[in-house]
Amino acid sequence: MSSEQQREYVLRSVEERGVRLVRLWFTDVLGNLKSLAISPAELDNALNDGMTFDGSSIDGFSRVQEADVLAIPDPDTFEVLPWGDPKVPEARIFCDIYNLDGTPFAGDPRQVLRRHMKTANEAGLTFYVAPDIEFFYFKPLTPGALPVPIDNGGFFDLTTNDITGELRKKTIRTLEAMGIPVEYSFHEDAPGQQEIDLRHTDALTMADSMMTFRHAVREVAARNDVHATFMPKPLEGIQGSGMHVHLSLFQNDENAFYDGDDPYNLSPTAKAFMAGLLRHASEITAVTNQTVNSYKRLVPGFEAPVHVSWARNNRSGLIRVPIAKKGNPTATRLEYRSPDPACNPYLAFSLLLAAGMKGIKEGYELPDEADANLFEISDDVLAGLGIEQLPESLAAALETMESSTLVREALGEHIFEWFLRNKRQEWRAYKTHVSAFERDRYLTAL
Repeated sequence: MSSEQQREYVLRSVEERGVRLVRLWFTDVLGNLKSLAISPAELDNALNDGMTFDGSSIDGFSRVQEADVLAIPDPDTFEVLPWGDPKVPEARIFCDIYNLDGTPFAGDPRQVLRRHMKTANEAGLTFYVAPDIEFFYFKPLTPGALPVPIDNGGFFDLTTNDITGELRKKTIRTLEAMGIPVEYSFHEDAPGQQEIDLRHTDALTMADSMMTFRHAVREVAARNDVHATFMPKPLEGIQGSGMHVHLSLFQNDENAFYDGDDPYNLSPTAKAFMAGLLRHASEITAVTNQTVNSYKRLVPGFEAPVHVSWARNNRSGLIRVPIAKKGNPTATRLEYRSPDPACNPYLAFSLLLAAGMKGIKEGYELPDEADANLFEISDDVLAGLGIEQLPESLAAALETMESSTLVREALGEHIFEWFLRNKRQEWRAYKTHVSAFERDRYLTAL
C-alpha cells in the first residue's frame, strides 16, 4: 500500500469507526512515551503538515532558544486503542519528529533508528528483531514498603487460580488487537515474574511495538488492581528482568545469517556481525542497560550475562546462538542477552545494528566459542582467555560509552551528549544516596 493509500485508509478508518480522539505518540531520549491528543478534524492537517509543539518541554529535545519542533504522524502505525470507553473510541499513531525546516530532528530516537535501517536497506539488508520481555506483577504498592509479588510461582507454573495467566491472556488479546503478534508467554522463574515474547519483525516496527507493549502491560494490570513494572531488579535475592533480543539480517527473502555448509550454520555475515557486537558490547551497554538498577541484574548467579563471549545454547555468555529446529534457515539468529526492558528500544536497536554492521564492514574476526559455564571459571582465567566482562556499574558504562566513536556517530552528537549528561546526573544522585544497607551495616558497628 502506497503512503497516500495508507493515509486515506487512516482517515477512512477514523470516520467509519467513530474515533473521537487521536493520540500522537513519540518518545524522549530515555524512551518515555509522550503523547499529543488531537481531534479527528485535525488529523488530515497533521498527516499533511505535522503538528508543531514546544520541544524544550521534553527531556533531551530542544533548548529553549530553538524550541519548536514538528510531529509528523506515520500512517503505517495507526491503531484503535482497545482499552477505554468503546462508546468514545480513541486511536494512536506514532510520529517522527522534524525541525520546522523539514529536516529530521536530531533528538528524535525514532529518526535515529530510521537512519540505521536505511543504511542497512541501502546495503540490501533488513534488520529483524524479536525480544523476549520479562517483567513483574506486584500487588498495589505501599509507600515505604517492599513490593509484594502477586504469586509464588516459578518457571511455567500453572495453578487452578492462575491470576497471572489471566492477566497475560488479557494482555495478549490487547496486543493482538493492535496488530502485535505474540509468540510465547509464560510465568518466569521468580515470584510474580512473567515473560512475553514478541514475534520477529523489522526493528523499527518492533521498537514501536515495544513502546505499545510496555503501555499495554501497565494498562491491563492497572485495570485489574495490579502494578506491573519493567524495573530490571526490583527485589534483592531473586533474578531480575531482562530483554533478550533475537537478531537477524535478511537479504530479500533469504536469511543472510544462514550457511548450510557451516558446522554452526552461521554465514560469514553472521560471524562478522556477532564479532562487531562482541567488540563494541561494553561501549553500548550504557544504552542497552541505562539505569543504576540495571547493574544489580548484571551479576553472576542470576542467569544474566556478565562476560563478553558467545556460544551455542549457553546462557552464561553475552550472545547465544540458538540451535534452529530442523535446521530451519529462516530461524538462524543471534540472541543478545544483556539488555533490559527499561531501555529505549529505538536507541538500543540502533546500536545493536550499528555494532554488527561495523563488524561486517570492517571484517571483524569472530573469537572462539566459549561453551563452558563461565560463572564457574575465575575472572583471572577468563581474562587470560581474552574474555572481558561487561561494565559493572552505570558509571563504568558511561565512561566506556564516552570514549566510543561508534556510539557517538550512531546516536548523533545531540543525543550522545544529552544522554551522557542526564545519566551522569542519575549516577551522582545515586552515589550520594545513603541506603538502608549502609545504615544496617555500619551505623552500630562503626
